[in-house]
Parts: sequence; structure tokens; C-alpha cells
Amino acid sequence: MTSTRISLITGGSRGLGRATAIATARAGGDVVITYRTGAAEASEVVAEVEALGRRAAALPLDTTDAAGIPAFVETLRRTLREGWGREELDGLVNNAGFHGATTLGDTDPATIDALFQVHVKGVYLLTEALAPMLAEGGRIVNLSSGLARFVNPGGHSVYAAMKGAVEVLTRYWASELGARGITVNTVAPGATATDFGGGQIRDNAQYRDAITSVTALGRVGEAEDIGGVIATLLTAPVGWVTAQRIEASGGAKI
Repeated sequence: MTSTRISLITGGSRGLGRATAIATARAGGDVVITYRTGAAEASEVVAEVEALGRRAAALPLDTTDAAGIPAFVETLRRTLREGWGREELDGLVNNAGFHGATTLGDTDPATIDALFQVHVKGVYLLTEALAPMLAEGGRIVNLSSGLARFVNPGGHSVYAAMKGAVEVLTRYWASELGARGITVNTVAPGATATDFGGGQIRDNAQYRDAITSVTALGRVGEAEDIGGVIATLLTAPVGWVTAQRIEASGGAKI
């Protein structure tokens, strides 16, 4: 990788994506973030990164729009060329996503389709399109969930199953891209206090207390906890770690 590492972070305007962008900048990396609707929030993240002395850019992207991916790739190439004088990425973080409840016996098929589009198909097609742009020795970090390991009630089954699929893709991609020195890992956050899933973990004290009671470190996670883990995989000398599922859950349900 070059001395200045540039990472693309999908869904980087808020939550874990924002925290990852800030942590990456603090570690000395530059970032390109994507957003679907939060243009103003994305601009704020760019400003925060630049205030840390790093370069940043924000681009719109709907990861469920397969037909739009080639145009996005060309826009990204142009952005890298104009902003950094190169057309390669050093890192890719597949973070964009959402939660949709799927209770057995009361599930809207459209929710299953939407979860698949974002968490599996979109991740696959974007990674496929960007893999040729990754520099030798690059890093890919996919986002899974603690729910792929432990079971919590509340209609998480399809969401967790899609994250399980991402973990399988991680291992296959690590094999396929290993000859180029590219590592591929999964970070699986535990319960984290963001607006994800309607902000239940952040805002519901009773729910948060229940999670805390079964977590070794005695609290729920914060976005910064997860962002730091991802940034480490992007920027630290951990190039011998690949095909791994790294759970960042504070020791939930161990």
C-alpha cells in the first residue's frame, strides 16, 4: 500500500460508518464515504475528517441499484484522480445497511427482498466492481452482526441470516484475493447505541440494561468502539489477518 491509505466506507454519513471514517482519519488514513440520503450529514463527516488534517470526499450511492454501480465506479475513479492523483483504493468497508423485522409467521416478503438487496447482493456487486481498483496489499472489511452468533428475540432472523452470508463471502473473497495480498475480514458488532433499528439500543433503557447484564464489559457498545476496530484493520500492520470474523461485542453472551 502507499504511504497515504485511502479507504471507501459505504454508509459513512452516520453511525458506524461515520465513526469508522473519523477513526481512520485519526489513524492517518484518508476516506471516501458514501451516502444514500444524508448529504448534509456526509458533508459534516468530510469536514470532521479534514479538521483532523486528512483528506475526504463524499459520494452518493444506493448499493441496491445494481445498474448504477458502473457509473459510481467511474465517479469514484475521477474523484480519486482529482483529489489524490491516483485511481486506486487501499481499503473498502461494506457498512451500508438497515434492519427489518422478520418474525416467523408475520413477515412481509418485501422485507426479505430488501434485506437481501442491501446486505448480500449490494455488498457482492459493489465488491466485485471495486476489487480491480484495490491496491496490492489492500484491505476489505465487511460488516456482520453479533446476531449471526447469538440469538435475541425480536424478529432478527433474516437480518442475521444475511449477515451469516456475508461471513461466508468474506472467507471466499479472502481466498480469491489472497494472491494480491488483499485481506478480507468481517467485523461483527454487538449491541451498539446508534440510530440503527430505530435507535432501540440507544434509547430504550430497559432493553439496554438487559443487554448489559449478559455482556462481560458491562455496557452496550458505542459507535466509536466499532469504528476503532474497523480502522485498525484498515490502517494498522495486521496484514497477516484474513478470512476472520472479529466480534466487537464487549463479550456478549460468552
